[in-house]
Amino acid sequence: MSQVNTEQAGVQRFRLPDVGEGLVDAELLQWYVQPGDEVQVNQMICEVETAKAAVELPCPYAGTVRELLVEAGSTVDVGTPIISVDTGGGSDGQAQESGGGAAGAEEAEEREKPLVGYGERASSTTRRPRRRRTDAASTSAAAESAAAPGGAQSERNGQAAPTAPPAPADQGEGGAGAASNGTQARALAKPPVRKLAKDLGVDLASVTPTGPGGVVTRDDVRRDAGEEAAPAAPAAPAAPAPQPEQAEPEAAPAAPAADAGAREERIPVKGVRKHTAAAMVRSAFTAPHVTEFLQVDVTEAIETVEQLRGRPEFAEVKVSPLLLVARALLTAVRRHPEVNASWDDERQEIVRKHYVNLGVAAATDRGLVVPNIKEAHTKPLPELARELQALTETARAGSATPADLSGGTITITNVGVFGVDAGTPIINPGEAAILAFGQIRDMPWVHDGELAVRKVTTLSLSFDHRLVDGELGSKVLRDVGAMLEDPKTAALIWG
Repeated sequence: MSQVNTEQAGVQRFRLPDVGEGLVDAELLQWYVQPGDEVQVNQMICEVETAKAAVELPCPYAGTVRELLVEAGSTVDVGTPIISVDTGGGSDGQAQESGGGAAGAEEAEEREKPLVGYGERASSTTRRPRRRRTDAASTSAAAESAAAPGGAQSERNGQAAPTAPPAPADQGEGGAGAASNGTQARALAKPPVRKLAKDLGVDLASVTPTGPGGVVTRDDVRRDAGEEAAPAAPAAPAAPAPQPEQAEPEAAPAAPAADAGAREERIPVKGVRKHTAAAMVRSAFTAPHVTEFLQVDVTEAIETVEQLRGRPEFAEVKVSPLLLVARALLTAVRRHPEVNASWDDERQEIVRKHYVNLGVAAATDRGLVVPNIKEAHTKPLPELARELQALTETARAGSATPADLSGGTITITNVGVFGVDAGTPIINPGEAAILAFGQIRDMPWVHDGELAVRKVTTLSLSFDHRLVDGELGSKVLRDVGAMLEDPKTAALIWG
């Protein structure tokens, strides 16, 4: 479907594209432009949250914003017009629609630029001054969607999920410096923080930011709303604290704000949570799950982790037991490639993958995401450690792209960071197995014929019984456990 559609001579409508893999809708988080603004080709005009990630959308043509056809916060079907732009008919540098003529059609096609991450981004834009609206609804809407003075555009640069265009260089200490036209710079905040501000009725433009780079945090919003900052990070229920060396990539999302007097709270299921729920139901009721468990003495693995931390090739990277679990699983996949496969129900075929894109489940404010390390089987241990760290930081920042979240072949989930011994993880759709890594605890264990206190963890492997039978699943799990019990010998295999 074309993203450009002529509304009338010189006016173009931009339709919401499929920014993932066959996605049907997305939530429009915020607008970077308003009616009357001048836009350029590939200028980022809005941020949307798909079922996989939050991404920015570029405008495929230049002109003047005529109308925003969808309000921020709305869920929009792919193919729905979201904005109309007056391209000026015949202005220099802008394509002219000729009402269906061959030349006009070719020019319209030329204007339809690649989406999300392709093409040169405009570094600035010229704005028309707008009259400030005084009613409460308009003020709230402006705080949520107005673009920054001077038109500076947001760029990802590997940072957290895109929030807003950067403020001008002369911005004041409070993060809301005034521009020459009298308007305020757009507050910098992540989507969950913007939602919290909206729920509490807080104007982000009036909040003094305390986060890195002038970013408004949850505490800032609650403080402005007259609440204590402490509730933003409620104490977890009494549970075994995770082992320091195990804490790796899953970060529990902050609890949503709720009215203390309310007996119930209804939260719309959107974006990542909606996709995750649908995928888990589809997996649970399509793939026949089997889960096996294995307790493993990982005392030697913990010692190996400490030794790796002292090696120069790991000097600037985080080394944790999860790194050894990942390498052990990759080695087991190499020995038993049948576990790295998918089931093609339409063709009734088993698709065996000769590459491994290793997924690592991560809990974020937007829900569970599973970014994956591409071609993980080709990476030596130091590079795998760097990739794992980068993947973890990207997921926690909420800046994983649809490409990061697509194409996984087998997954690890680290439930141990939550103080959990084991679980029965649900397989990601399109994969054959998922390995859960439990917490590491001091336990009595028979070692070399004597009872001793050792570091012990529980591994659990869920697999699709159409693809993996009990023998194969047991071999994979046993191999992973054996390599963690004797990592120095396994290191010879890892290379």
